[in-house]
Amino acid sequence: MDEPKSTTVAASGPKKPRANKYVVFCAILASTNSILLGYDIGVMSGAVIFIRDNLKITYVQVQILVGILNVCSLVGALASGKTSDLIGRRYTIVLAASTFLIGALLMGLAPSYPFLMAGRIVAGIGVGYALMIAPLYTAEIAPASVRGMLTSLPEFFIVAGILLGYICNYALAGLPERFNWRIMLGIAAIPAIGLGLCIFLMPESPRWLVMRGRIEEAKRVLLKTSRDEEEAALRLHEITQAAHDDADLASSKGWSGQGVWREFLHPSPALRRILIAAIGINFFMQASGNDAVIYYTPEVFRATGIHNNKKLFGINVIMGTSKAAFVIVSALFLDRFGRRPLLLLGTVGMACSLAALGLGSKFLEHSGSKPVWAIVVSIVAVCADVSFFSIGLGPITWVYSSEVFPLRMRAQGTALAISVNRLVSGAVAMSFLSISHRITFAGTFFVLCGVMVLASLFFYFFLPETKGKTLEEIGALFEDKVEVDDTKAKEISRL
Repeated sequence: MDEPKSTTVAASGPKKPRANKYVVFCAILASTNSILLGYDIGVMSGAVIFIRDNLKITYVQVQILVGILNVCSLVGALASGKTSDLIGRRYTIVLAASTFLIGALLMGLAPSYPFLMAGRIVAGIGVGYALMIAPLYTAEIAPASVRGMLTSLPEFFIVAGILLGYICNYALAGLPERFNWRIMLGIAAIPAIGLGLCIFLMPESPRWLVMRGRIEEAKRVLLKTSRDEEEAALRLHEITQAAHDDADLASSKGWSGQGVWREFLHPSPALRRILIAAIGINFFMQASGNDAVIYYTPEVFRATGIHNNKKLFGINVIMGTSKAAFVIVSALFLDRFGRRPLLLLGTVGMACSLAALGLGSKFLEHSGSKPVWAIVVSIVAVCADVSFFSIGLGPITWVYSSEVFPLRMRAQGTALAISVNRLVSGAVAMSFLSISHRITFAGTFFVLCGVMVLASLFFYFFLPETKGKTLEEIGALFEDKVEVDDTKAKEISRL
C-alpha cells in the first residue's frame, strides 16, 4: 500500500481547498470562549469610571482592579496546558467558561472593592484557560490549508467582545452609578452559560486522542473534519507518524504531559528557537500596550478635554468597530499572504500610529485651547493603532503560538507562551496610568512606538513563515541544516 503524499503538496494543487463546514463550526464554537476576555476589556474601560466614583477608590486601586484579571489569567494559562493533556481539549474549554461564569457573577453582585477584586481574580483564571485552549483546539482540528484563518478566530471574538462591551457602556451609562457598572460586569455570565453548553456539540481533538492511544476515535473525528476520506487518511497518517517518532508517546498509550517542563528547562537548539519565537511574539503582543490603550482610552481623551461620558464611550465604539473590521481582513488573507507579511505590516503600522498619537497628545498637553484638529488626529491615531494590531499581532499571536510546538509539547508550550502574554498584559495594565502620570501620555506613546520598532526587527529575524505547513512539518523550520542531516541519517540507518 502506497504511503499518503504530503498535505503541503495536496494543498498546493490546482483546486482551491475549501474548509470543511463542520470544522468551521467547531472552530467558531471553541473561539467564542475568547469573547469573554474581549467583553471584559471593552466593558471595563467604561465601568471603571463609575466604579471609581461609586466605591471612592484611587487611581492606583483602579490600575490594580483592571490589571489583576490579566495577572490571574497567568495562573489559568499555566494550569491549562497540563489540564488539557489530562482531561482533553474539549473539557478544558468547558472548565474555562464555567470559571469565568463564577467570576462574572461575583463581579456583578459585588458590594465592595475587595469583593469585586475576588470576582476579577476568579474570572482571570477562566480567561487564562480560554486564551490557551481556544487556538490550540482549533489548530489541532483544522487542516493546514485553512488553519491560519480558523486559528485567528479567537482574536475576532476578542474584538467582537470588546465592541459589545463598548456598546453596553454606551447603553447603560445613563443608569444610576450604584447599578450600571454591576449590570455591565454581570451580563458576562449570560454568554458564559451558553458557551459551556454548546461545547458539548464539539468533538475531541484528534491529536489528543492519538496521544492517548485512541486511534479509532481520532479517525472518526478526522473523517468529520476533513474534506474527504483521502485527506482524513493523510492527516491520520501524519499524526500517528509524529506520535510514533516521539519516544515518550510511542512508549505510553496514556501519556498526559509528564516530562515536558524538564525539556523546556534544558531545550535542544530547535526547541530553544521555538521557545524564543513563541514567547517573543506573546511578549511583544502585550508590550505593544494595546490592551492598556483600550482599557484607558477614556482617561486619555479626558486629558484632551473631552469630559462627557457619552462622547467618550462613542469614541470607544468607533475604535471597536475599526478593530473588528481589520481583524476580519487579517483572517481572510492570513492563509494567502502568510504570517510574516501581515505581522510586519501590523507592527510597522502600529509604530507609525503610536508616533502620531504621541505627537497629537504632546500638542494637546501644551495647548490651552485644545484645538479640534489635534483631538481628531489623536482619535484617528488610536483607531489606526488598534486596527494595525488587528491586522498583525492580534490574530497572528494566537495562530503562531498554537502551531509551532511539537505534538507532545503543544499544550504546555502554548500555555507557557500565553502565560508570558498574560503576565506582560497585567504588568502594562497595572502601570500604564502611573507611568503616564510620570512621563505624560505622550511620553508613554513614544515609548510604545519604540517597542514596536524592536518588535518589527525581532519578527523579521526570528519568526519563519508557517503558511501551508502541517503541524507535523513546522518543527523542521526551526532546525538548522546539521540537525536535519542528522535526522535523515538516523532514518536511513533504521532502513
